[in-house]
Amino acid sequence: MTEIIEALQFTFMRNALLAGILVSIACGIIGTFVVVKRIVFISGGIAHAAYGGIGLGYYLKVNPVLGAIVFSVASALGMGAVQRKTRQRVDTIIGVMWAIGMATGIIFVDLSEGYKVDLMSYLFGSILAVPSTDLWIMLVLDLVIVALVASFYKELLAISFDETFATVENVPVDMIYVLLLCMIALTVVMLMRVVGLIMVIALLTMPAAIAAQFVKDLKKMMTLASLLGVLFTTTGLWLSYFMNLTSGATIILVSGAVYVLSLGLKPLLRHPELDSESVSSGVS
Repeated sequence: MTEIIEALQFTFMRNALLAGILVSIACGIIGTFVVVKRIVFISGGIAHAAYGGIGLGYYLKVNPVLGAIVFSVASALGMGAVQRKTRQRVDTIIGVMWAIGMATGIIFVDLSEGYKVDLMSYLFGSILAVPSTDLWIMLVLDLVIVALVASFYKELLAISFDETFATVENVPVDMIYVLLLCMIALTVVMLMRVVGLIMVIALLTMPAAIAAQFVKDLKKMMTLASLLGVLFTTTGLWLSYFMNLTSGATIILVSGAVYVLSLGLKPLLRHPELDSESVSSGVS
């Protein structure tokens, strides 16, 4: 406990802890929609396409996070529009935009002057190197995501479970779907500083996937997923700090270990229910 208090005296540790909490809120909310709607692969496409924005940021000599926001949202809009208005296979579209985004980022980086010292942190994450300016960006993105989900919750709920019914009920399905993709893009931008673009999908989906095994109400799922995200990022942060490990990978391994544990725990929790149902059916 003393070591933890001493560690928090460092600014980079306080920033890392705050970054983990801010990211977890977005992951819990948006990750729930990603898991329920089963669009994990699209999230991965947006994440890797965002690398183009990082390269653009270096080329224009602005904060790469701002470039990633612009590029990832543009990629989300492009994926949503192409997917809805063409007959191309979804995985083909995602693969193409994934590759174009990564290639564009690499070219922009090649054209940029100077040494890109922290470029790898965007690919593999570096929660211990999150500056205060990025924390403010994360806070703003969190507020935007929470506000949008609160405003369009019923519509998002409708398209997550049954798009056909949502269309019959006059829900603007295409617009809400693209809005969801844009919120995924904003979440991806937050995640890249914590676990990196390579492992974005894992932290975006695992807390929500664990929550989905134990609760069915969407709001409860979001809350539980956010709390799990805080637990995973905080635990992974401390382990990486005290054991001198890569922070992003440690956070993902903690998340993965709990996910595997939850798969084994779920059947055990169901046994009493199954037994009571069996007794009831036997009596009847």
